[in-house]
Amino acid sequence: MKYKDYYAALDIPRDADLDQIKKPYRKLARQHHPDVSKAADAEARFKDAAEAYATLKNPEKRAAYDALGQPRPGEEFSPPPQWSHAHGQDTSGSGPGFADMDLEDLLAAMGQGRSAGPQARRPAPGRDYEDTVHISLRDAHRGTELLLSLGDTDGERKLTVTIPVGVIAGQKLRLRGKGGPGRHGGENGDIYLLIAFKPDPIFRADRHDLYFDLALAPWEAALGAELEVPTLDGKVLLTIPPGTRSGRKLRLRGRGLGNLRGMPGDLYATVHIDIAPTLSDRERVLYEELATLSSFDFRGHLNQENPHEPSKP
Repeated sequence: MKYKDYYAALDIPRDADLDQIKKPYRKLARQHHPDVSKAADAEARFKDAAEAYATLKNPEKRAAYDALGQPRPGEEFSPPPQWSHAHGQDTSGSGPGFADMDLEDLLAAMGQGRSAGPQARRPAPGRDYEDTVHISLRDAHRGTELLLSLGDTDGERKLTVTIPVGVIAGQKLRLRGKGGPGRHGGENGDIYLLIAFKPDPIFRADRHDLYFDLALAPWEAALGAELEVPTLDGKVLLTIPPGTRSGRKLRLRGRGLGNLRGMPGDLYATVHIDIAPTLSDRERVLYEELATLSSFDFRGHLNQENPHEPSKP
C-alpha cells in the first residue's frame, strides 16, 4: 500500500482545523473540476483533493491517518504496530487482510478498532458533491431540465436534472442519492446544486420579484399613457398615470417569477424620463414655448432654508 500525503494535497498544516480544511478543498475542487479545468492532471488532482477532504474532515479517520506517521508520499509501507497487534498479523504486512485493503479501509478499521475482514466493514455513506448551475430567468419561471456532466472519483457521469418552477438565485437543490456511491452497503451521497441566474438583457431579479427600466417621453410622463411592456410571459399593457415622475416604480402584480408555493412575484417598472438627443426646429420651438408657459418650480426644495442650520442675524 502506498502512502498519500493528504495534508500536502490540500496544502494545509497538520494542525489545521475544520474551516482550514474546508476552504482549500472547495477552492481546489472548483479549480480542478473536470468541467472547468482542461489541464491533463485536473481529474487526478480533483480526486486527490476529494479523498484528502473525506479523510481529514472525519475525526476518527484523521486520528487513524495521523497515527500512520509521515512516510514519504508514494512510499510503500507496512501496517502500523497498533494494526498488527490488534489483528494478529506480522509487521511485514503480508497477511491476508492488509494486502487486500485500500488506504480508506485501513483508516476506517484503525479508527474503529475493528477487523478488516469484509464481514466487519461498517456501512459508510457516499460523498456529497456541490456544483453551481447557471440558468436563465425564463427557465426559472417555467422550469427546465438540464444535462449535467459530473466528475467524481468514479469518473464522469451524465445526469438529467429537473429544475422546478420558481427557483431563486442562491437556492440549493438537493439531489438525494445522486452523489458518490456508499461503501459496504451505506447510502449514496447527495448532490447539492446552487442556483445562479444568467444576466438578463431586460430584467433584474430580487427573489421572486422582477425589475426593469422604463423610459418615458416627457409628454407620456406628464399626460399619462398606455404602453406595451415586456414580461416573462409576453407583452402586457401598462397604464402610466398622468404626472408620473422619474424614479417612480409602477407595479404589475403577479407578473414576476413563477412560484409553486403561491402567487408569482411582482414586476416593477422603474420610470426614467428621457429626451431625444437632438431636436428638430419645431420641437425646439415647442419646448421653448413650454418653458415660457410652465409655472412649476422644479427646484423649489433647493431654496428652502435648512432647518438644522442656525438662522442668520
